[in-house]
Amino acid sequence: MKLLLIAGAAVVVASNPARAQDGDDYRVRVGLGAQLRPEFKGAEDTEVAPLWDLDIARGSNPFRFEAPDDSFGIRLISGKKFAAGPAANIESSRKNSDVGAPVGKVPTTIEAGAFAEFYASDSFRLRGEILKGIGGHKGLVSAVGADYIVRDADRYVFSVGPRLLLSDGRYQRAFFGVDAPAAAATGLPLYRPDGGLHAVALTSGLSYQFSPQFGLFGFARYERLVGDAAKSPIIREFGSRNQLSGGLGLSYTFTIRR
Repeated sequence: MKLLLIAGAAVVVASNPARAQDGDDYRVRVGLGAQLRPEFKGAEDTEVAPLWDLDIARGSNPFRFEAPDDSFGIRLISGKKFAAGPAANIESSRKNSDVGAPVGKVPTTIEAGAFAEFYASDSFRLRGEILKGIGGHKGLVSAVGADYIVRDADRYVFSVGPRLLLSDGRYQRAFFGVDAPAAAATGLPLYRPDGGLHAVALTSGLSYQFSPQFGLFGFARYERLVGDAAKSPIIREFGSRNQLSGGLGLSYTFTIRR
């Protein structure tokens, strides 16, 4: 979803370098890189995947802060300290070949819902989001987090903060449960987790501008499965409670003239 916006904006105005703007101009920053992430939810091994980013600012205003693990959101309600609107995310699939055992497939899932965020100060943000799986796991998943932010306009932005990750029983059964066919095929015990807190995490992000046009961005994240998710026979036998991910990319800023 965000990738399509990046591609469209880049094709239309990639030839316009960032320079002094008036209030009617828009600056667009697009980023592309690579990340290491778990092969599936609860995996022990990692995989290489694309890392991309899109930010838009009007005139000379700094780009809005976004944490690396924020779902894509549209600010329908936006003020100096509060914003809310629809949100969306894509949850990667899990194949039997990823796990190395026939525990059951989970198709790629489009998640749609809403987010809200509140700035207690320029350096402290609270954010919550709740999303419903459309197809795939079909469950309900939400995240609540806080971020401490240090920035010098767009020259550099650093953030770090904790997360609480919650989900309903349908989500947890999709990724962590063992039904009768999977138990018969793998020898694992039957397991039917309930909903609730399934992970805690710590996320940090950094962006740095070398020039008005070119910059660097990256993130690091540690997540630990807890509760019923941590007790899953799939995680105990084929995965890990500890989930590490990180990525690095280059960004380019250009201007849309009005």
